[in-house]
Amino acid sequence: MAATFLPLLRFQPLTKREENMGPLSGFKIIELAGIGPGPFCGMMLSDMGAEVIRVERLSGVNRAPKDVLVRNRRNIALDLKSEAGVETVLRLVESADALFEGFRPGVTERLGLGPEHCMARNPRLVYGRMTGWGQEGPMAAAAGHDINYIGLSGALHAMGRAGERPVPPLNLVGDFGGGGMLLAYGLVCALLETQKSGQGQVVDAAMVDGAAALMAMFFSMSATGAFTDQRGTNLLDGGAHFYDTYETKDGQYVCIGSIEPQFYALLIEKAGLDENLFRDQMNPARWPELKVELTRTFLTKTQAQWCEIMEGTDVCFAPVLSIFDAPEHPHNKARGSFLEVDGVMQPAPAPRFSRTPPAVVHGARIPGQDTQTVLHDYGFSADEISQLENDGTIAG
Repeated sequence: MAATFLPLLRFQPLTKREENMGPLSGFKIIELAGIGPGPFCGMMLSDMGAEVIRVERLSGVNRAPKDVLVRNRRNIALDLKSEAGVETVLRLVESADALFEGFRPGVTERLGLGPEHCMARNPRLVYGRMTGWGQEGPMAAAAGHDINYIGLSGALHAMGRAGERPVPPLNLVGDFGGGGMLLAYGLVCALLETQKSGQGQVVDAAMVDGAAALMAMFFSMSATGAFTDQRGTNLLDGGAHFYDTYETKDGQYVCIGSIEPQFYALLIEKAGLDENLFRDQMNPARWPELKVELTRTFLTKTQAQWCEIMEGTDVCFAPVLSIFDAPEHPHNKARGSFLEVDGVMQPAPAPRFSRTPPAVVHGARIPGQDTQTVLHDYGFSADEISQLENDGTIAG
C-alpha cells in the first residue's frame, strides 16, 4: 500500500505564482482591516487560496506598505462612518463565505456591521471576531496587548531564567499563535460545519483563551508533578542542561534538545564529554552543575565548527540563526521555507499540500488600490462605483 501511495506525494516548491490553487481556493472572505493578529489571520487564509478582500480605512490610502502580513489579497478603501460605506460592505457580505474583524466588543455593532447586521444579509455567513479578552467577561472592554493576555493565561509566568523575571516571547504566543492562528482555525472549522448545516455562526477567538490552549501540555505535566511554577528549572524552559542554548567561541549560539537517552548519549559522544560526569541525566539537582560544564565545552569551538560536528545528527542540534541568516541556511533553501516577494524576504506559506499547493501571488498592495475592480467583481455597476467615488465613500 505504502509503495503505491508514496510516489504520488509530490510537494511543489513554494514560490511566487500567478495564481493560488491552495485548499481554500473558492472561498470568499471579508477582512475588516486591523493590526497584528488580524492581518496574520488574513495571511493564513489567503496563503491557502481563499479570496480575502481587506477593507481599509480611507485614511490609509497614501500608505505603500511592505507588510508581509497583508500579502496575497486585494483591498478596498471605504469610509465606514458613512451609510454608503457600510452598505457597500454589506453588499460584499451577501456573496461572501466569511467575515472577520479584530475590534473591541461592540465596535462593529455601532458601525452597523455586527453579526446581526451581516447575517441578516447572508444567513450562511461565518462571522469571526478576535479580541484579547473575549466578547464577554469582566475585562472584555479593557485595552490590552499580547503581554497582558499571556500574563493572565499562565504562559508568561513560565518563561524566563531561574530567579529572574518572566521574559516576553516576542508577541508570538498571544497575538499570533493564540490569536490570529486560532481565529483562522476557528473560521475554517465553522466553514466546514456550514457546508453540512447551511447555517452561519459567530466565532469568538480570544487571545487569552488561545494562549491558555497552547499551555495544555504543561497543565498535563503539572498534574503529574513533571512541571513546577519555578521558571527556568523545568525540562523545557531552559532548566535542563540538555535542552538549552549555548554561546560558541565566535559569540554566536547553538541550541540542543537531547531529551531521549539515545540522543543524550550521542550528545556526550559528539561533544567529547565525560560519560561518568554526565550520567544521571534526569536528576534536576545536577542540572546546574552540568550546565556549567556544557557552557565551557561549547565555548571551545565556533558555531560553524559545532555545526560540522552535530548538525544533521540525532543530537537534536541546530545553530541559533537570526531572521537575516535563517533564509540562507541550506535546509531552509532546499525546502523554500523563505521567499522574496517585491524585494521583501518573508516566510513561505505553511503547511504544504501534495495536491493543492498554496502560493504567494503578490505582496502587500497600496490600501485602496483594488477598490474599483473588487466592487466590479462583486456586482457593482460602473454608475454605482462612480457615485461612491463622487460622494467620497471610496478613494478615487
